[in-house]
Amino acid sequence: MMGRHKFPVYKTKIKGVKQSFDLADRGQRLDYFRAKGKASIAKIEDYLNKGGTFVGFLMGKKGSGKGTRAKIFADIFGREKIAHIGIGDIVRLVHEELETEEGKKELVEYLKQDYRGYISIEKGIEAILGRSQDRVSVPDELMLSLIKWEIDKHEGKALFIDGFPRTLDQVSYSLYFRDLMGYRDDPDFFVLVDVPEGVIDARIKNRVVCPECKAPRGLSFMPTKLVGCDEKGFYLMCDNPECRKARMMSKEGDDKGIESIRSRLDDDGALLDKAFSLHGVPKVLLRNSVPLDDKSLVDEYEITPEFYYEEKDEKVITKTRPWVVKDDDGVDSYSLLPEPNVLVMIEQIAEIL
Repeated sequence: MMGRHKFPVYKTKIKGVKQSFDLADRGQRLDYFRAKGKASIAKIEDYLNKGGTFVGFLMGKKGSGKGTRAKIFADIFGREKIAHIGIGDIVRLVHEELETEEGKKELVEYLKQDYRGYISIEKGIEAILGRSQDRVSVPDELMLSLIKWEIDKHEGKALFIDGFPRTLDQVSYSLYFRDLMGYRDDPDFFVLVDVPEGVIDARIKNRVVCPECKAPRGLSFMPTKLVGCDEKGFYLMCDNPECRKARMMSKEGDDKGIESIRSRLDDDGALLDKAFSLHGVPKVLLRNSVPLDDKSLVDEYEITPEFYYEEKDEKVITKTRPWVVKDDDGVDSYSLLPEPNVLVMIEQIAEIL
């Protein structure tokens, strides 16, 4: 459990910043960062403008929003300077490349030049595609080559690597990642994200999907503007005009919450514990909750709103309240939006650079 390592609670309520920001609005979100993180943002911008880059390894339990934080960071500093590389996205790209003869030829030629490992390229590709009959796993050496293949598309950019390391063995690779990739002498660091399992559990249980456009939403945490009510309770309707108010439905198995991914969460927790214990690599620590007793450390609009509903005069009224959860130590806490986490992330990265 994450309780073995304490993530500090950071103060994001800044003296002199009295304005309230709607963090769901992109323009106001950027104003929020400029108002609260001006000095740290200026330092990172200066570093990037002089050609500086870095490698940040995003680590957190499945569903903790690692990619969301990296993308918000890229919005602030410019996607022409920041690249978010997700290992899951790389695997999907490999599938796409292998669908055409030209794509397959280019990928295989690249691997012939770069890959060194214990199984053949053909066997490795079969493993990636899930077609291996003898349950060959994708070797770490092949994954490193594929990561480099993706990195080569982002020359001169600072990198966030999301999903690597994925296993305890791969943590050792990450310690020498810069040398393995030949990626200059960039500063590298781990970004460790601590999100209570109660948050992940609730998001899975509340998740619904449009049967037409497949857009995901959540009844309590990311609703549409169209909410209905019948004998089964409140439900969301897709607000995409093309879907004609289709009723959004839960995915099979979501009612089990995190129990459906328990083994993955345990593995992710072990990875975080190992990364926390490493020496020699800076760590950016992001805690996505704040105990109720520490509410004065954050502004109200930085707390995740929980949506709930009431029916009045045959109309559904949507209301919100601060979302209270138990952290992994059982302490009643407020769940935070990603933005205050990114603010803390900016401050810590500025210190590392």
